[in-house]
Amino acid sequence: MPDSIVIEEINTILPQTQCRQCSFQGCRPYAVAIASGVADINQCPPGGNEGIVALASLLGVNPKPLNPQYGEHKVKSVAFIIEQDCIGCVKCIAACPVDAILGAAKQMHTVISSECTGCELCIAPCPVDCIILLPLEVSINGTKQYELAQQARQRYEARCLRKEQEVTEKSERAKQKRAALEKMKLASVL
Repeated sequence: MPDSIVIEEINTILPQTQCRQCSFQGCRPYAVAIASGVADINQCPPGGNEGIVALASLLGVNPKPLNPQYGEHKVKSVAFIIEQDCIGCVKCIAACPVDAILGAAKQMHTVISSECTGCELCIAPCPVDCIILLPLEVSINGTKQYELAQQARQRYEARCLRKEQEVTEKSERAKQKRAALEKMKLASVL
């Protein structure tokens, strides 16, 4: 098992978009794969060459170009919902790894642009193609970029924790229902 400190250092360098373009389920799993030697340092399009150089420096290896198999580096962007076209299907909300989309079933949705990582995961599930990406108009320096990435990381981790709790609660409710049904069956037999 790789050193957890190295994993955290790698994860801190990654952009925290949670976009899965690297072929892993998020930035932390990719960090674990890099630290384990399973993945290469050049699989993160959002991190671009700057991210590759930082990873290479941390790990003491030579930088290499972004592997085009995983995509290309793009200008930082955020999702935007064309609200008049939104049918309120909530598929984009379920897809967003950082809970940056607000809305309710059969109601118009909107993106909290300051929370959006530009991962593009909300685009494919939209049945009416009302989600587009807009380039981020503000230039972001390295310090601010780091702060935004860590904020996105916190939102992602909070969402993952919430999802785990929902699964546990659902399982517990199902267990209680089964127990109640068994009790009813037993009572009807007697």
